[in-house]
Amino acid sequence: MIHKNPLSGNETGTHFITMGEIMLRLTPPNYDKIRMANSFEASYGGSEANIALALANLGVDSTFFSVVPNNSLGKSAVRWLRSNDVHCTPVILSTPEETPTHRLGTYYLETGYGIRPSKVIYDRKHSALTEYDFSHVDLMKLLEGFDWLHLSGITPALNSSLRTLTLDMLKAAKDLGIIVSFDGNFRSTLWTWDEARDFCTQCLPYVNVLLGIEPYHLWRDPENHALGDVKDGVPLQPSYEQQDEIFQAFAEQYPNLTCIARHVRYAHSGSENSLKAFMWYQNHTFESKLFTFNILDRVGGGDAFASGLIYAMIRKYRPMDMLNFAVASSAIKHTIHGDANITDDVSVIKNLMNMNYDIKR
Repeated sequence: MIHKNPLSGNETGTHFITMGEIMLRLTPPNYDKIRMANSFEASYGGSEANIALALANLGVDSTFFSVVPNNSLGKSAVRWLRSNDVHCTPVILSTPEETPTHRLGTYYLETGYGIRPSKVIYDRKHSALTEYDFSHVDLMKLLEGFDWLHLSGITPALNSSLRTLTLDMLKAAKDLGIIVSFDGNFRSTLWTWDEARDFCTQCLPYVNVLLGIEPYHLWRDPENHALGDVKDGVPLQPSYEQQDEIFQAFAEQYPNLTCIARHVRYAHSGSENSLKAFMWYQNHTFESKLFTFNILDRVGGGDAFASGLIYAMIRKYRPMDMLNFAVASSAIKHTIHGDANITDDVSVIKNLMNMNYDIKR
């Protein structure tokens, strides 16, 4: 007898897996500043875990691979994922001998309000994921049976061991014919811009779906770097023509790419933003609608965009619907507390995608 979760099932027929670090998230309540806080709200998050959770809530068979300490914190993080229908069978509960510091990474979020921006403080050095020896993990066996692998630039930023693991997973996925999506997700507190560009560029030959256009080298002439990067001088909020030129350059240099997408943020204040997105797909650049919204919790907005796009691609939406669904997924995440988009009703995202705000009775 085949067992499956009746709440999520596997309506898409796609088996998705991702790898990364799940962390304890501590947030002062009521938009308080950290230095004034006398209590913290506890939850869990992390880019790759957020995407696994969002897809599981939308009905995709979703699996998460990581290492957490075999203690109450590590088990609680796994329980949180499992409660959202994420398969955690590959997750390694490490011993103190395997990961001597034996800790779960933590981050503190000071939620912004109005003109005051949010702030993140990481406390993730010597976490179980960074101390574990992956040399004996059989990646081909780990990835066998999966159709889609998602990785990001956050995990390899943590140390050299995880950079090796990331590249090895990309190579194994290519050998197995697995679709690979990758989000550069630059974090300036974890590594330098040049370090991020150097490493993430090494990942590009193995990627099919690219989320974001940085941090990567995209030389105008790969033989003459003095001519600069195609992205040099392009504003954070580019025109359609500027974005199309960048997409075309990526596609020419990396023919393995089948889709490139990035969202563009307009921050009117710490509490109100607008989002739109561009996507290159089937040799054409698409531009989404512009969504404007108030922010309850901004963290994880990019992950919600990524999970929305992956879901729409799995479901074979039309290109414009794929892009608008991804942006709507991100917009709706901004109205939800916590790291991840826990929306489990696709029609809610579709209604927002079509800018239908009526109450549902």
